[in-house]
Amino acid sequence: MAVFWLGWIFMYADRTILNPVMKDIQTEFGLSGTQLGIISSAFFLSYALLQVPAGVLGDRIGRKKVLVPGFLLFGLFTAVSGMARSFVAFVAARIVTGAGQGTYYGPQYGIAAEQIPARNRSLGSALINSGMAFGIALGLMVSSWVAHSLGYGWRAPFFVMAVPTVVMALLIWWLIKENPRPTGAQAQAHSNKGAFTALLKNRNLLVTYVMVFCSLFGFFMILTWLPYYLQTERGIPVKEIGNISSLVAWVSIPGGLLFAQVSDKLGKRKPLVFVLVPIAAASLISIAWLQDVNQVIAAICVYGFFGKLALDPVLIATVADNTPKENYGTAFGIFNFVGMSSSILAPTIAGFVSDATGSLAANFYISAAVLAAGMIGMSFLREAPKQAAAA
Repeated sequence: MAVFWLGWIFMYADRTILNPVMKDIQTEFGLSGTQLGIISSAFFLSYALLQVPAGVLGDRIGRKKVLVPGFLLFGLFTAVSGMARSFVAFVAARIVTGAGQGTYYGPQYGIAAEQIPARNRSLGSALINSGMAFGIALGLMVSSWVAHSLGYGWRAPFFVMAVPTVVMALLIWWLIKENPRPTGAQAQAHSNKGAFTALLKNRNLLVTYVMVFCSLFGFFMILTWLPYYLQTERGIPVKEIGNISSLVAWVSIPGGLLFAQVSDKLGKRKPLVFVLVPIAAASLISIAWLQDVNQVIAAICVYGFFGKLALDPVLIATVADNTPKENYGTAFGIFNFVGMSSSILAPTIAGFVSDATGSLAANFYISAAVLAAGMIGMSFLREAPKQAAAA
C-alpha cells in the first residue's frame, strides 16, 4: 500500500506540473485556449486507451509485469516533455507519457484489491488514493516554485519530476508482491466466470462507470484550468496560484479517509454518493458565482473535501464488491477507461468554451450539471445490506 501510495503521488505530480506553467507554454508556442486544452486531452487520450488492455494483460500474464515497464516509460518521457521545442513535439511527448501512466490503474488496484480485506475496502482504497492528493499538491507547488519563484522556466519542473519517477519504477520492481496467476483449467474457469462482456452487463458496474465519468469530468476541468482561471480571471498573483490550487488536494485527504470509513461501517456505498455529489456540485457553481476571492478559496476547499477524491474510494469499493477477484484488473481497467474518457473531453471543451465566451466560468456550471446526471444514474444501483462486509 505504501508503494502504491507513492506511485499515485508521482502519477499526479506529473499531471499537475503542467498547470501552473500553461500561460508560459501558451506564450512560447503562441497557442489558443483550445490548443492549450488539447495538450491535456491528448495525454489523457493515450492514458485512457491503455486502461482496458493493461488490465486484461495484467490479469493474464501478471500485473507487476505490466506496471514496471509502464512506469519507466512514464518517467523517461516526463523528461522528454521538458526538451520539446515545438507544440507538436510537446504534445507527442505527453501522449507517450500518458501511455506509460495508462498501465498503472488496473494492475495496481487489482493487486491491492486482492490484499485488502473486504471489510476495509473503502478505507484501503482511500489510503492509497490519498497519494493522488499529495501528488496534485506536490506537482502544483513544485512547478510554481521551480518555474516562477526560482525563475528556471517552464521546462525545469519536468526534469525535476522525471528522476524520482524512474526511481519509483525500480521500487515497484523490487518491493511489490502479487498472487500467482491462475493456470490451465483454473485460468479458463476464471475467464468464463468473469468474462469481459459479463462485466459490461453488470447493472451495478455500469451505473458506477457512469458516475465515475461524471465525477472526473468536473475534476479534470478543475485540475487543468483552475490555476489558469485564478490567474487570468481572479487576478491572483502567479506565485500564489500553485498553493491555492493545491488546497483541493490537501483538504481531500481527511475527507476521503472519513467517508471511506463511513462507507465501510455502513457496508453500503450508495448513501455516501447522495451526500457527496450534491455538495460537490454546489461548490463548483460557487467557484464561478462568488465574487469575493476568499469565498472562492473556501468553495475550492469544499470541493476538495466532498468532491472526486472523496468519492473515488467509495466507487472503487463498489467495483470490487461486484467483481470476481480474478478479474479485478479488467474491471478496474474499464472503470478507469470510462472515467478518464471524460478527462479527454473536459480540458478541450473548457478551452473551447473559454474561447467562445471569453471566460472559463461557464465550465464550472457545466461540470455541476454533469455531476447531477451521474447521481441520477447511481439511483439505479442495487445493494444488499452490509454488502462490503459479506463480499
